[in-house]
Amino acid sequence: MIAIIGCGNLNRQDDGVGIEVIRHLKTRRLANEQVKLFDAGTDGMSVMFAARGCTSLIVIDAARTGVEPGAVYEVPGAELERPYSPGLNLHDFRWDAALHAGRQIFRDAFPTDVTVFLIEAGALGFGVGLSEAASAAAAKVAARVEEMVQRRSTKTHT
Repeated sequence: MIAIIGCGNLNRQDDGVGIEVIRHLKTRRLANEQVKLFDAGTDGMSVMFAARGCTSLIVIDAARTGVEPGAVYEVPGAELERPYSPGLNLHDFRWDAALHAGRQIFRDAFPTDVTVFLIEAGALGFGVGLSEAASAAAAKVAARVEEMVQRRSTKTHT
């Protein structure tokens, strides 16, 4: 089973790009008994629990690195997971910490095949709706994710 998880905050403009990718994938009817689509919002714990028992995990989120808005990074999850450094609340328990914690807690029931798509955000202020660059990148990532799912499905059926 493949879990595809979009992260972000729809009320902070381009920060909602991960959720927009999930919306694209839902319109393509990608979800089935082998592919689960999740909108995790800003809840890292949701990522950890949604991935449990899956063979593959794809996470999509916004990034702010200072490059051109709409740039897309496709990164192996192992390169981004990090231990959680406890604060005063769990709101700062993000998906990168969830990858590490899920592996520690669920061991073999947590996917080792993890891909993270980071989409460079342009606007992160209060507001609803993506910038043109983030919207175009969301469509591009949705197409790439769909291609990945189809390739994995073909491998499991041959």
